[in-house]
Amino acid sequence: MGDAAAPLRVGLTGGIASGKSAACSRLAAHGIVVVDADVVAREVVAPGEPAHDAVVARFGPDVVAADGSLDRAALRTRVFADPAERRALEAIVHPAVRERMRRQADAATGPYVVLAIPLLAESGADYGWLDVVVVIDVPEAVQLSRLLARDGNTEALARAMIAAQAPRERRLAIADEVIDNGGSLHDLHAAIDALHQRLLQRAATHPPAP
Repeated sequence: MGDAAAPLRVGLTGGIASGKSAACSRLAAHGIVVVDADVVAREVVAPGEPAHDAVVARFGPDVVAADGSLDRAALRTRVFADPAERRALEAIVHPAVRERMRRQADAATGPYVVLAIPLLAESGADYGWLDVVVVIDVPEAVQLSRLLARDGNTEALARAMIAAQAPRERRLAIADEVIDNGGSLHDLHAAIDALHQRLLQRAATHPPAP
């Protein structure tokens, strides 16, 4: 920690259907390590992990599937029906996710490492160890149209999914870099390529946060 040779830590976030995955894929194509919070969240609750045992101890055997893994559907039903239950789950899982992501970031090689954190603006957690925050931004109307075009979502469900996240303004307020993804995939790739060059320059001149 604090070693100037360590990669710059870049947090990447955005609202649902903003194009975070496409942005991360483009950065990965440049050889940049991407640590995905959603992937890490599944890893930390795998059988044998401390967070898995803590979840089972808190929520009981009803949230355990036949193979010993967490029954995500059962757990989702529990936590979304009761905000206190959701907070209890987050209190177990989120610190484990942050710690593992931080370790993976420290172990990464390259000029910078991307930490894809969908709920960065919502978490209220201390992500002060990130050096740069990138927000992939789209108008709500674009989010809505993209959600309606995928997974057979109804408009009511799509609007509820958007409303469940932090307002666009809150995400923009934490951004060091804003990437407008209201256009085509080609436009996004061009914007990400330019971002990559800026991050390379920043990494060359700015020692990472401790």
